[in-house]
Parts: sequence; structure tokens; C-alpha cells
Amino acid sequence: MKKFNIHSVQKNENLKSIAALYGIEADALKLFHNNRCEVKDMILIDLTRQTELFIPRTAVADKNKLVKFGRGNRLVFRPENSFCKYGVVISFETGNHKNELKYETSARWLKYENKLHFFEIDRISNLYLNQEEVNEIADTLAYKTSKVLYPLQVSVDEYGKFNQVENIESFKERWDRVREEVYKEFEGEIVDEYCRKIEEIIYEEDAINLYLKNDYFLRTIFLGIYQSFGNTFQIEIEKGFPIINNPIEPKYKIHIETDPVKDEYDLVHIAGEGNLNDERSVSDLINGYPFSMIIPDDPVMNEEGNFRIEYYLNGETLLPESLYLECSIMQEEEKKISVVVTAITE
Repeated sequence: MKKFNIHSVQKNENLKSIAALYGIEADALKLFHNNRCEVKDMILIDLTRQTELFIPRTAVADKNKLVKFGRGNRLVFRPENSFCKYGVVISFETGNHKNELKYETSARWLKYENKLHFFEIDRISNLYLNQEEVNEIADTLAYKTSKVLYPLQVSVDEYGKFNQVENIESFKERWDRVREEVYKEFEGEIVDEYCRKIEEIIYEEDAINLYLKNDYFLRTIFLGIYQSFGNTFQIEIEKGFPIINNPIEPKYKIHIETDPVKDEYDLVHIAGEGNLNDERSVSDLINGYPFSMIIPDDPVMNEEGNFRIEYYLNGETLLPESLYLECSIMQEEEKKISVVVTAITE
């Protein structure tokens, strides 16, 4: 992220006129510049031979380019009355093996209650695996039985973080119809097994919450990035992510920055990088342990994994326009998941 801007000094400009252009005090501009320039370019009283000045990142001539933060430079989550369609691409890599899942979905805001926002999520396209519409029996069954979940209603907190599924009872009501449609098209032991798995999930509240908590679209778009970024526009956070099947998600320590100035497309840019930060060793994670089997007095954290995000929000609504999330972890081979979410404009 850029920490400052550069002003090219024009003929007849002086320190006071440049400061006035950006709406700051001349002494503040001089101090900011002198703390970043080489000694030969420092300003003593006024400009002498300086050709460029370091300008605070938030000192812009067009104030409409500044991001509208709340108190403490917080990105404010205000999704009221929104309806957005998104294209989603999820890539799964283990060693040299890679698969790509693609579909379209929608997110409609429903209400705000008890400090939670409620959304309806729906699949609005067929599912594509490695650029082809799913046609293998197992893949088709998985897709068709999963229709029992949609439309899906979820709650999200004031930081834009996924909370829980809210319409579990409706899954049971839909299941008879979905199962009937599946058996009209397929039959045999594979169908029986898939239907049995779905029933095990939808009739157990904890199971359905865990199942949907592992939805990579939900976890990417509702990551919880609407935070207070402070005076430096950067924060350190710890995030869990369901990259492996474990009741306790691997934890990542992530450094996140946001640019206080919108880009040339009037988008708000947020970027973050980090590493795995988990007490469990590679062996613990391979064996599926929810906690470390050895707890020393001074544990050495497992950092064998990376986390990266690149988010762009609408400059006015602060709602997602383009999101990229990449998460990796080392097991017997490196496992990596990347998620791309892009708003569909009509």
C-alpha cells in the first residue's frame, strides 16, 4: 500500500500554496516531507531546489477520493437493501493435483436485528467442474442433493463476519421434494448413500452449521474485514479458515492494510498477508487432532502455511466488487485453496 503521495513542484509554487492545495498546514507538510526525504531535499524555511514533495496519503485535492471511514478509521458495514450477484471460482490444489469449481450465486439483504444482518444466499447457475458442467454421477448427485440448502439464510455480524445458518428447519421441509427429484433421475446404492449423508446433515443442527461454515464463498465474502484500521490504516488479526477437515480450524496471523484513498476505479483496496500460527504440528494436523498432542511451556508455533487476501469494495456502498482469498497449509503435501468472487453487473 502507498504510504504517501508525491507532488511535483510547479513554477511559482511555494510551501504555503502547495499546503493550501491539499488542505493542510504548511508546517505539517514540511515536517511530513522532511521525515521522508534525503537530507539534501529537506525544507528549511521554504522551497529552494526541491522538485518533488512527499505529501500525506490522505492529503488529496479531490476530497471525494477519500474513503468514508467511521470512528477509528473503521470500514462501516452497511448492506441494507442490497442485492448482488457474484461469479465464484474456487480452486483446490494438493501437490500437483488441481480442480476448479465455478458457479454463480446471489446475496440479498433481508433485515437487521439484534446487531446481526440477515442475508438470503441462492445458487443461480449450474455448477461447473474444470470448465465443464458437472456430469459424473457422483458430482451430479452432490450438486442436486445440495439444492436442499438453497435459498440459504445466514446471519452476519457488524464486522461482516459469518455468524450462523438461520433457516435450518426449512431444509427438512424441502428434503422430500429434492429426494423425489433425485430418485426420478437416478437409482442404486450410490444414490442411497448420498441421500443418507444429506439426511445425516440436515437433521442435526450442529452438523449443518459445521457443513456450511466450511462454505468457501460464505467465508470469503463474510470474512469480517469491516474493522477499525487506526491511524496507520493497518491491523494485525488472527483468523481461522476451513482449509482442512478439522473441528478446530487452523489459525492464521494476518497483517491487513487498507488504502484511505480510492483507486482510479473508485474502489477501496484492502490487502492482507500472513502465515499459519497454530500450536499443532504438521503431524497433528495430518492426523486430524483438534489440539496439540504435546504442549510445551514455550510452544513453537507451526507456520507452515500462508494466507493472502486482495479485496476491492465499492467506493460508495463499501460492498464487495472483487475478492481474492488464498490459503495454504503443509501436510504430507501442500494443500492450497483459492477463492475468486466477482460482482456481476447487468
